[in-house]
Amino acid sequence: MFELCLICPEERVEPLTDALEALEALCVSVEDADADTDAERALFGEPGMPAPAQRWSRSQVVALFGSEAEAREAARLLSLQDFFAGCEVARIAGVPEQDWVRLTQSQFEPVPVTPAFWIVPTWHDVPAQASHVIRLDPGLAFGTGTHPTTRMCLRWIAAHPPTVQRVLDYGCGSGILAIGAALHGAASVDAVDIDPAAVQSTHDNAVANGVSLMAGLPDRAQGVYDTVLANILATPLKVLAPLLASHVAPGGALVLAGVLERQTAALQQAYAPWLALESADAEDGWVLLVARRPG
Repeated sequence: MFELCLICPEERVEPLTDALEALEALCVSVEDADADTDAERALFGEPGMPAPAQRWSRSQVVALFGSEAEAREAARLLSLQDFFAGCEVARIAGVPEQDWVRLTQSQFEPVPVTPAFWIVPTWHDVPAQASHVIRLDPGLAFGTGTHPTTRMCLRWIAAHPPTVQRVLDYGCGSGILAIGAALHGAASVDAVDIDPAAVQSTHDNAVANGVSLMAGLPDRAQGVYDTVLANILATPLKVLAPLLASHVAPGGALVLAGVLERQTAALQQAYAPWLALESADAEDGWVLLVARRPG
């Protein structure tokens, strides 16, 4: 396998990547050509900071081909195009053969939620101190416990075990929160999502973890629950305020995540007609908001 590496200005990235795909590149990736230099520029920003630019000023476009001849022919054809102006071929080089599955697996370790509660990829042994374990493989689900919002939700579940409770995971993704609730003694768990693929993922992950729950589309959520979990994002959480609040039973808890610290006041205001949200945890610029309905 050979890689064709190109350097191009911001406005050439899209036509260049489209052309590489038309030339049947096996895959195409785009990176910051100035990474690890003083000119490096973040695209995704940080919590509380202004929205960054959409592209780097100089990008490195890397395309993989099955042979050196294919890579060189692609470089030749691209160099003849008008949109190649300002671009350059940085290198054409062989890519060492590797066991990509093993290499990918080596990058993911078990994730501790608490000293006794862990998320463990299937290729790892369970830590001896773990009494509650979720088996979930990174890259194979819609949420794997590596993001602060997921960890905070799971920490809350561990600190407030929903023993013999009815639990709703709204926007379940991989079902990781629903599975966590089931492992901590929930009597019944409904997990809902607007994406049928997420519903299927939740079902499959529940089976793999040996827990019982019901996964479905949002209309599956019926009545009130002792615990309502929603790890989404601030904007949909605001829109869903009356719906989610209506599902919280007297004495029950609403647990919201996917909220940046700077968005806390807006969420509290959105839910104020029904429930009083308070910050219960924070990590890396994200907060966990929790409300209790009076019993």
